[in-house]
Amino acid sequence: MEKYLYIALFAPIVGSLFAALFGDRPKNLITGIATSALLFASWVASLVLLMYVDGDTIVHVRMMDWIAAGSFNIDFGFIVDQVSAIMMVTVTTVSMLVHIYSIGYMEHDKGFNRYFSYLSAFVFSMMVLVMSDNFLGLFIGWEGVGLCSWLLISHWYHKPDVTPDINPAISPAWAANEAFVMNRIADLGMLLGIFLIYWNLGSLEYSIVFANIGTLSTGTITWIGILLFIGAMGKSAQFPLHTWLANAMEGPTPVSALIHAATMVTAGVYLIVRSHEIYALIPNVGYFIACLGAFVAIFAASMALVNMELKRIIAYSTLSQLGYMFVAAGLGAYWIALFHLMAHAFFKSVLFLGAGNVMHAMDDERNINKMGGLSKVMPWTMGIMVVASTALAGIWPLAGFFSKDKILETAFAEHNYFLWVMLWIGAGLTAYYSFRLIMMVFFGKKNYGDEKNPHEAYPYVLATMIPLAILAVIAGFFEHSFMTYVTEVLPEYYPHVSTFTFIVLVIITMGIALGGIALAVVKFSKGNFDDFFKKLGVFNLLSNQYYIPKFYEEKICKPYAALSHFAWKKLDMKVVDATVDFIAGVIYASGDKARKMQNGNLSSYLKWMVFGLIVMLLLAVFKIGM
Repeated sequence: MEKYLYIALFAPIVGSLFAALFGDRPKNLITGIATSALLFASWVASLVLLMYVDGDTIVHVRMMDWIAAGSFNIDFGFIVDQVSAIMMVTVTTVSMLVHIYSIGYMEHDKGFNRYFSYLSAFVFSMMVLVMSDNFLGLFIGWEGVGLCSWLLISHWYHKPDVTPDINPAISPAWAANEAFVMNRIADLGMLLGIFLIYWNLGSLEYSIVFANIGTLSTGTITWIGILLFIGAMGKSAQFPLHTWLANAMEGPTPVSALIHAATMVTAGVYLIVRSHEIYALIPNVGYFIACLGAFVAIFAASMALVNMELKRIIAYSTLSQLGYMFVAAGLGAYWIALFHLMAHAFFKSVLFLGAGNVMHAMDDERNINKMGGLSKVMPWTMGIMVVASTALAGIWPLAGFFSKDKILETAFAEHNYFLWVMLWIGAGLTAYYSFRLIMMVFFGKKNYGDEKNPHEAYPYVLATMIPLAILAVIAGFFEHSFMTYVTEVLPEYYPHVSTFTFIVLVIITMGIALGGIALAVVKFSKGNFDDFFKKLGVFNLLSNQYYIPKFYEEKICKPYAALSHFAWKKLDMKVVDATVDFIAGVIYASGDKARKMQNGNLSSYLKWMVFGLIVMLLLAVFKIGM
């Protein structure tokens, strides 16, 4: 089975390196085909490993000694157990279809070859992250997805910053830098957590760490858990490190699908699930994670209620759904968090790909207020997006119903009724903004000029979306087999509520979801989607993201820039540089004066020799006298 592990892991990087050979050349279709084929090979190998791994059998490979310094020894090792196998299949399934989709979407892009090189490297980094058998290997993959996301978000780096009325976000280069810097801040916390693990346990390998973590004091374990979660907050864009996620929509749409569905933002949830042995010992930290997740679920959903930018609405829904996953993980229902991660990957990726179809048909228009009536010309895209939005809203029998409702059931079973109420409200908001988007894009009269000629996507592009849409429908029916499979590694957990309570919870949750959908349809028919929020006086608050980006800019970025300018002009140039220049000047001046001693005149040399002899004699006399 080791060969399948190597194929699953290294096929994406082979594709990336192959595409890189053509990076500075005109578009070559073979780069898209080759990288997609290698992703298919990785997907097949992942499926083989998924079926091979069971309760008694895992695949663990130590390729070589990686770092050996004194007592510090780290192997370059990888493990395929039930958790990593699920992540591998999820990542490769979405990534393979996104690669094929990208061949059509990026058809006319000048950076076609470069794009596929970065995209495959992105997948390879995520595979390293989920397959590593130690925290340091995980961190290498963690930083790899950060680097590749920076490269992909800034793919159109040549685009300038423009005013918000033209583009509601910012330039791709600025967005990429924001994502990179925000994640570096969080990654410092994670790195400190890894240092703390090694300092106390002398190893970073999962099996050793988890076997001995209980020997540490509660305070030490708490700090480890907090620091690791800080890293997860950055990658999974949890408040207050969330602002980069919406701006990351400046990259190509297939990149958005990959970031939001199978890589990058799911890494934070995976870290908490993988580290469940640590968080099981610190339930208070877990409860904080759950509370923050519930807050983010409703906080992000509220911003999507009034947003007019197609991809940003879907991005806010990702942020909200990540909150649900953290609630489950924080309450100890790790398999449920992983189940929602997998189900979410399917319907969220197809939503982004559908948004890509719409933008491609509308000449890259992203304002949903300038669309409408597209169901007539894009019936397949409309149907697929309706299915995905219904799954996102949590309507039976689609995947979102099973995974999201299980999280609400967990909150109720653990007597965290406040969390349940927040998640319940979030479910209603999710249904509303999801179908607000559907109604404004696909129904009603057209709100665009005759200069636009929208059309359906290529058949093979639609063909890449249909498997994801099917998985968004059927994935929920695998709940029990999924639970049986992953609880070979993760703790067994099942929310215990009576049958009557379960039925009532399902009815209430379905009721608010269906109510949200009905409200969106009614509001659309009356043409007053945002009047309610304007009357409440919160429209500007929500559309400006609670003014948090402005707060960051005015209260953190500008003062930091001013401090940096002061340090540069006043300290660096007038103190540090001046001191160095003074020392250099003294040495230069003394050297210039001393140069006169070397004038080639014998008489002058004799005089200096006598002078030196006198000085040495005086020093000798002085020393004897002492």
